[in-house]
Amino acid sequence: MKATGVSRCIDELGRIVIPKSMRNKLGINSGDPLEFRLEDGSIVITPDKGRCSFCLSDEGLESFKGKSVCRACLNELKSVE
Repeated sequence: MKATGVSRCIDELGRIVIPKSMRNKLGINSGDPLEFRLEDGSIVITPDKGRCSFCLSDEGLESFKGKSVCRACLNELKSVE
């Protein structure tokens, strides 16, 4: 991973501020969900695109009544009707 030359301190509540230039570059806005994961001893933060409410897949998501649902689960739901 390439160093950016930006560092931030964690406050007493465990919060950090992501620099505005980085948020803008990634299209992250106030209130957007972020995903945190550990990879090889590093914390990786990415925009959270959501997961299927049923199977937790993150591929082929569509919105159904305000919930994220993958195409496979949507097809299964349609066959139950």
